[in-house]
Amino acid sequence: MRNLAFVAAGAALAITSPAIAQSAQERIDARYDRALAAGYKALMLCSAIGNAEANGATRTPESVHEWELTGIQAPLDTIVRDLEYKIVRRPSSQIAHVAVEWDEAMPDRIAVYFAETGCSALPIGAPENWSDPGRAIELSAEDEGSGAPLDGIELIAEDVPADQPISQLDTSLTEVLDAAFLGTYGQGTRTTAALVRTLEGGQLEEEVATYADGFGENTPQRTWSVAKSIAATFVGAAVLSGENDVSDPVGMNYWRLGGASDPRNEITIDHMLRMASGRYSDTPGNRTDPLYWGGATVDEHATAWPVINKPGTVFRYANNDTLMAIKAIDSFMGYYGPDDLFKKLGMNHTVAETDIRGGLVLSSQVWSTAADLAKLGQLYLNDGMWNGERLLPENWREYVSDPSGPQPEGTDWGYGAGWWTFRRPEGNAFEGIPDDAFAARGNRGQYVVVVPSRNVVIVRRGEDMVGTRFDIAAFTRDVLAALATE
Repeated sequence: MRNLAFVAAGAALAITSPAIAQSAQERIDARYDRALAAGYKALMLCSAIGNAEANGATRTPESVHEWELTGIQAPLDTIVRDLEYKIVRRPSSQIAHVAVEWDEAMPDRIAVYFAETGCSALPIGAPENWSDPGRAIELSAEDEGSGAPLDGIELIAEDVPADQPISQLDTSLTEVLDAAFLGTYGQGTRTTAALVRTLEGGQLEEEVATYADGFGENTPQRTWSVAKSIAATFVGAAVLSGENDVSDPVGMNYWRLGGASDPRNEITIDHMLRMASGRYSDTPGNRTDPLYWGGATVDEHATAWPVINKPGTVFRYANNDTLMAIKAIDSFMGYYGPDDLFKKLGMNHTVAETDIRGGLVLSSQVWSTAADLAKLGQLYLNDGMWNGERLLPENWREYVSDPSGPQPEGTDWGYGAGWWTFRRPEGNAFEGIPDDAFAARGNRGQYVVVVPSRNVVIVRRGEDMVGTRFDIAAFTRDVLAALATE
């Protein structure tokens, strides 16, 4: 495995325009962006460090700056590293919260650590002595540590042949995994873990994994939108219990007047899982920054978007739809909770984080390891069975991997119910990848590929910077080809 060295580059560039040249709206937007950047930093430091330590691993603030806080979306990228932070620990040494300065006249942005549910961001403006009896938060703690602003981080790969063509590599599985770290599958991409798990007779046959320096089998990372596929798995468990059915209305219970009712009452769980609710979203991908980094709650942010298309007719990738699918199974999740399924699968290094009121942010905010995600894939290889117990309905795998609803435009990928598919209704455009393959995909290069006909799960974790993309289809093709020769 190659070694990575991280060096501090020049000071971060200041991009703020002179105040005199800014309109009132530009000043408001710049202020809001700074508050979001501080929340982003507080939550990433809290989650990366707190969740790693809970698993016996170690992450430092410097490591988080080098990976999670480098190459993120504009305009937060040029703000986030320039903000001072403070890590506060309890007398037990467990992380209590992280505070990040962003404005002299406003309280620091706070992310609080909970042992059971990881970190939650407090609302913008919440003071450091903020308390919520419903979550039993105690912010007063000892053993404080702080950090000055870090310069921009530049990633340097030492003694590595960049962008080495796969044809020049050995075709062994190990060589293909190593190639994931070399830029072979996307120039400038940053792989932290590559793992392949194969099954024989429904049982683990072999698992091969490679990790970047500073990461290992116990080091969780944010799953980003891979959490949507985890959410679809929870929905499957709720359907198996008889508590819910995918044809059920989501149950937001909007207005009814006489014989008419709000059309949102007709949106089903299936519509939400297939990104076909018909609801409006203000940005491609339905950016949920107020929820993720602003400290808003799921109930405040995700429920009230209006319908602009008949449900089930138009694909629109939207974080809010997944959040509503989970809201629809509230009673089931309130009784069992994410940990029930995680423990059964042995996903012991995985935590589903929540908003500050306890609402599950299962569109993105799960922290997990590559090995744990491979177990999720194995559950699907086994068609919902685990150690002799059925955890998902029979044929749930076919349901989530069936691109039967409206499909995304401008891509060869199809979309099922919470999972992406390598085939579309009109066919499979990916050479060397079976028609039954499907995948969970997340921001910054998180992938879990399930190939039932080959009994293979492929996991790739990364912290890819904006403007780079890991070619998971080519990687999957080469992994399958290497396995065929062994």
